[in-house]
Amino acid sequence: MSQPVRPARRNALRSTLTVFALVLGALFAPGVGVLAGADSAHAATKISHATATSMFRGSGITWSSSGGCSDRNNPSCTSFEQLNLATAKGAQTLKSASGCALNITGGTETGHAGGTYSHWNGYKLDFSKYTCLGNYVRNTFTYIGVRGDGAPQWKSGAGNIYADEGNHWDVTFYNCGGC
Repeated sequence: MSQPVRPARRNALRSTLTVFALVLGALFAPGVGVLAGADSAHAATKISHATATSMFRGSGITWSSSGGCSDRNNPSCTSFEQLNLATAKGAQTLKSASGCALNITGGTETGHAGGTYSHWNGYKLDFSKYTCLGNYVRNTFTYIGVRGDGAPQWKSGAGNIYADEGNHWDVTFYNCGGC
């Protein structure tokens, strides 16, 4: 026969369960906890330029800039400072899924259009136009019409948007694309 639980133990157990319930509530609350969707602008994990370049180098992704620099405040540079981790992983997913060469020509540096899902906020990367990448996007993703500026767009199964801006691909990574 078990002994009755003493009041002190009962209170300790109740406190532990309350803390556990609060932690679970915070984890699963929409837009609040660490398990919030990657499409929540405020929930994005930011990475440094060094972390991004290490990830890209490890995946065989190259990058270039017209100014040969990485200063986030210089529009002639290509910076990855404050890039979303999901965006970097999305580029890696694109590379592995497409098998195409990828060269990034635009990151988080100033000089791009603003908005919540912008380059500056870490959601976009620009890629050089290569035949392989163009064929992959057009043959794999769903055409969704033209953007306000006239750029034709395709949407991946994961919800990321690929816009053909004429001389490069402008890609908005809402998530890592199934990484």
